[in-house]
Formats: sequence, structure tokens, C-alpha cells
Amino acid sequence: MRILLKCIYAVWVVFGTSNLAGQEQFIEAPSKKLTSFPFQLLSGGVIIVKAKLNNLPDSLHFILDTGSGGISLDSMTVDKYNIPVVPSDKKIKGIGGVKKVSFLNDATLYFPGLTVDRLNFHVNDYEILTNVYGIKIDGIIGYSFFVRYIVHINYDNSIITVNTTGEYKYPRGGYMLNPIFTAIPIQQTQFKDSREMMSRFYFDTGAGLNFLISENYARDSAVLHRKRKAPVITQAEGLGGKMVMRYTTVKWVKVGPYKFRKVPTHVFEDPYNVTNYPYLGGLLGNDLLRRFNTTFNYVKQELHIIPNTQYKDFFDYAYTGLAIYNVDGEILIDEVAPGSPAEKAGFKKNDYVLAINNDFSKSIQSYRVKLQSVREKLTFLILRDRDIITLNLKPVSIL
Repeated sequence: MRILLKCIYAVWVVFGTSNLAGQEQFIEAPSKKLTSFPFQLLSGGVIIVKAKLNNLPDSLHFILDTGSGGISLDSMTVDKYNIPVVPSDKKIKGIGGVKKVSFLNDATLYFPGLTVDRLNFHVNDYEILTNVYGIKIDGIIGYSFFVRYIVHINYDNSIITVNTTGEYKYPRGGYMLNPIFTAIPIQQTQFKDSREMMSRFYFDTGAGLNFLISENYARDSAVLHRKRKAPVITQAEGLGGKMVMRYTTVKWVKVGPYKFRKVPTHVFEDPYNVTNYPYLGGLLGNDLLRRFNTTFNYVKQELHIIPNTQYKDFFDYAYTGLAIYNVDGEILIDEVAPGSPAEKAGFKKNDYVLAINNDFSKSIQSYRVKLQSVREKLTFLILRDRDIITLNLKPVSIL
């Protein structure tokens, strides 16, 4: 004790009566683990989590989406459970359009081991997402959840871990990103096609694709290489419905120091300027981002990524021109792109897929995996009107 007192006294003598308040620092309480629970990864890298809402008896399916500026419920789920909502004049904007929404205020979500209260859900129509993924999408969980916790997503074991905010020890290795945190993380990203660019992009776990840029950005930057194979036309889905996009590749994209080559890229007209051009160029989607186990710390504006076992997964370069949806348990061909391999093979809009390569499961997730192979000839059993026919299709590569 005497040695300690002498040391303190020595400091006082040297500095006299100067104000040392500037040397004081509050020690932040350590972050504490609250819970861990499993998630399901769908095609395109979309994350599905289960939670119960208020006093409803059933667990609901939510997309975990850093690209959402709030939290939301599907309108069909609201109708099914007679959930009371309040009309409003507020509007939300997404890739597919702008909509006026109602609200469920002061609601509570129950995850395994975690209760999240005081949530204000806006209500939107997610029927198209249910049809795309073949699983009922009851809502989207975004900023309202992420801003309260430190959230770690481990794609190796499909587990999400939720911690309190505070002093947090990140996993060893990897890289710390420091994006701009609005309601949606915005990451400075370097990429190259005809030339090298550095631009800002949304970090969007709810986007089931790799890389997306707006047509305005593509035109003004002249970044896409014109002498290469022309982009093909494909269909995508978002808030407001379906939309046509161009589908191509860029030479490489870097996330922090990690470079990915020949990255599949969607290019789309953005009439509602969802990507906030010219401030932003587009978004990084979760078919790319799932290759990192990721920790989101919104309070400290930190985002830590570390390559996982999916890091070296092959990209999907396959193109068929088919748009398939799960409608009441049946697989419907909703669109056939003109000039596509599907059109040349004889597919038509409103055909029903009974099987692909003797797979009669009618699992849209299983069928989407089959459509991603450019090395395999696919045999379809099709119901057209009242006739059953066989069609053969070989996906082509967009490279």
C-alpha cells in the first residue's frame, strides 16, 4: 500500500494542481451473451429466422435484412391472425415501388431466449416473396432489431448469437469494416469491369443476389465492359412486384481486402431511386456476403467479417430465362424471357413443373439448385393445360 501511495504522491508533485480530469475515461461494461438460435439459409443467401409475435400461438418466418430500415409484417399474416393495425399516411420505398403502409405499434417478438419489445411494425404485402422462396414469409426484421444488440451470424453452423451492447471481443482473424451506419449500413466498395471504381453500396443481407448496380450508375460511370458478351434479361422481385433486370458479370469486387472474381451482377432501372444515386451505386447482396461470418455492431458503427467455409463457393453463372414460383404448393412458370434457352426449348408462361430430373418434390429450393448447373441437361415434366409433356433444357453460362 505504501508503494502505491508514493506513486500517486509523486504524480501530484510533478503536475502540481493541474486539472487531470481529461485523463479520466469511463470503462464500458462488457457485452454479455443473451441467446443463440438457428436460422435457415434459402437460395440467394436469404436468412430466415423464427419468432413468435405478441400472444400468437404460431412461430412466424422473418427475413433477417440489414437492407430494411425498420421492421415489418406481411399483410396476409395480419389478416390470418386478425392483428389490429393502425392506418397511416407514411410511405415506404423499395426496389419495386412506393407504398402507403399501416402499423402495428408497441408489439413484442419472442425469440428463443430473447424478448424484444416496443416494436412498431409497418405492414406490407410479401406474397411474392412467399412464392419465390416456397416458404411463408411473415415479415422482415431490420434496423429496429439490429440497433439494439451486437448480432453475430455464423454461416458455418447456421447460428445467430445476440449480445448486449458494450465492450465486445470480436473473433480472431478477419477484417473490421467501418461502414456508414444510417438505418442501412453503407460500405465503400472497390470493383472493376471496364475500369476500376470505388463507390458506396448498401450492405444488404436481405438481397438474394451478389452485386447490383443501377442503370444510371452504369451509364454515367461507363463501368461495364461493352465488348464482352452482352447482358441477358432476367426477372427479379422486390417491394411492389416483379421487375426486369440485366444480368452480367464484373471482373472483380472487393469486400474489405477480400477480392472475388467474375461476380454475377444485376443491373436495373431505378425509377424510385432506392439506391440513392449518385450518392450510392447499388448494393452488395447476401449471396456474396454469406461467405463471411459477420458481426454487426450498429452502436459502435462496426462490422466485422471473417471468411467461412462458404468463402470459396462457386458463383451461379447459369441462365435459363425461366421465372418459377410456388403458388399454392404448385411450381408455376410465370415468365419465359424472349430469346432465352427456356423459350428455345419450348417452355411457355403458365406451364406447371411436375418434376425436374425425376425429382417430384415440388420444392422450389431444390429446383432452383438444379437450375444453377450449367454442366447438366435438365429434363422437365410439364403440365400444360391438361396435357403432360417432357421438355429438355440446358442452362447456359453468362460468362
